[in-house]
Amino acid sequence: MPRWAAIGCVPRTVEPEHDPGLTQQASPSQDCNRLQYDVGVRMSVTSDGQRLGWIGAGRMGAAMVRRLVDAGREVEIYNRTRSKAEAVAGDDATVAGRPIDLADRDVVFTMVSASADFEAVVLGPDGLLSGDGPAPRVLVDSSTVSAESSQTVRDAAAERGTALLAAPVSGNPAVVAAGQLTLAVSGPRAAYDDVLPILDQLGRGVTYVGEGEVARLVKICHNVLLGVVTESLAEITLLAQRGGTTREAFLAFLNDSVMGSTFSRYKTPALVNLDFTPTFTNPLLLKDIELGLDVGRQLGVPMPVAALTAQLVASAIGAGYDKEDFATLLLEEARRSGVELTSENADVSDGLDAEDA
Repeated sequence: MPRWAAIGCVPRTVEPEHDPGLTQQASPSQDCNRLQYDVGVRMSVTSDGQRLGWIGAGRMGAAMVRRLVDAGREVEIYNRTRSKAEAVAGDDATVAGRPIDLADRDVVFTMVSASADFEAVVLGPDGLLSGDGPAPRVLVDSSTVSAESSQTVRDAAAERGTALLAAPVSGNPAVVAAGQLTLAVSGPRAAYDDVLPILDQLGRGVTYVGEGEVARLVKICHNVLLGVVTESLAEITLLAQRGGTTREAFLAFLNDSVMGSTFSRYKTPALVNLDFTPTFTNPLLLKDIELGLDVGRQLGVPMPVAALTAQLVASAIGAGYDKEDFATLLLEEARRSGVELTSENADVSDGLDAEDA
């Protein structure tokens, strides 16, 4: 079976007699544990004073955990490099020595670099679920990991009565700090409903997209669109400049029009002043577009625009733009057009100056 073929399919469900409105995903070997877990979550996870754990204090994880601390949440943090966790904790959070030390927390978040890291911090030696003692009621993973790795952890977590929510995010540390982060979440609906007040404190938009690993696919779809939109934005911005206006003037008009967006505003300083400090690189973007194309082939969805975008991103990587921000697609478009770009040194906003109410 193709690895994405089962996404969106809902396994059989169990409906507790004493709570007909509660339905949860379960396998025959997990019925008892999952039933006890879901009823317990509904009664106690929504209570005040939830004790939170956080694994992964890199740039993105640090920014997200600061949101929770600033909102008055009690958070204990683990990071492989302890000094990074200590830098985030300050006076408002505590630092754990091992992932397993967070096992008695009600809800634990993970934000790590790769699938292997995710499995290690949860299932490996001293991992969050490696002991025989208590286990979190809910594990929320916002890492960029494969659906296969996530399912492995999901199955192991279910054996311990822990629900896994896949919660990939859209944004970067600056977006998080501005309160503009958005999350797509999949997994048991009861667990999602109960931790939603915590998720809401991370940004401005949280969307439940379905059961299982479907949020991983939603994030891939998001990043495919990210590539297509950025390539198109680079092309039309260069066209406008070649026709006689400045990039600053064109993007000011665009951003105030119905075509303007949070994203076009956010990328305006890069496109105008050629500041390509990386937020997301071309190799990472290409990887996600190719994942999307792979899913498209498996599900029978033609994606010709995305396929062309993948080639253009690959061209930018071949031209040497492999470490800078993916907005360097503008530079590659300029090279193909025979245009030499210079910074316009304009005072332009990224649209993240103030957090939305």
